[in-house]
Amino acid sequence: MAASHSGRQCSRVRLLIVEDDPKLGALLLRGLSESGNAADLTSSGEDALWMAAAHTYDAIVLDVMLPGMDGFQTCARLRTEGVWAPVLMLTARDAVEDRIVGLDAGADDYLTKPFSIAELRARLRAIVRRGSPERPPILEVGDLRLDLAARRVWRGETEVLLANKEFALLELFMRRPGEVLSSYHLLEHAWDMAYDNRSNVVAVHIGRLREKIDRPFGRSSIETVRGVGYRLRTDGGT
Repeated sequence: MAASHSGRQCSRVRLLIVEDDPKLGALLLRGLSESGNAADLTSSGEDALWMAAAHTYDAIVLDVMLPGMDGFQTCARLRTEGVWAPVLMLTARDAVEDRIVGLDAGADDYLTKPFSIAELRARLRAIVRRGSPERPPILEVGDLRLDLAARRVWRGETEVLLANKEFALLELFMRRPGEVLSSYHLLEHAWDMAYDNRSNVVAVHIGRLREKIDRPFGRSSIETVRGVGYRLRTDGGT
């Protein structure tokens, strides 16, 4: 459960620490509070969500390996729920893929364990100086609307539920409406390096996307340009 540190009257910034290891949590709380900050500590992503909604934090220190909802999920939920305080993620995993997942979830910085409190303080000062990131925009093409932060899509007033790859493809199309995007471009931007570029994976997912955003509405907004790629029509496919 959450605990608070006293002495906020002399603080420079207010921080939320999300760390389930009791010893490390206590160390972070003490180390960051001693530098003049006001720091609150919780051990779960679920608690972090309501605390961040109830209070205005200048930055959030978020461990990746949390019980239940992990740090990646917590960060994504914070952004979905409109919390835009800068997030610095802590992890024992140094793989590039993990850092990418964290940054894509909305994190602003990433620090690998073990680390020094001095470096953590410096990184927090840097992200606090930059301030909270702006909320990602809502993309609109015709009556298609895509909310990047909430990861939601509508055709007119009807919400359309998309799988992750379908959402990624639609985002690519909506960022460049009217342009022909090759299968290679779509593969490069919506899949990881493990894909088989000889497969028909793009065609399969384009078909699934059409089944959700076009056919139920009598539209044909995603066109196939034979031998070249695919294009999102700017007129909505009417």
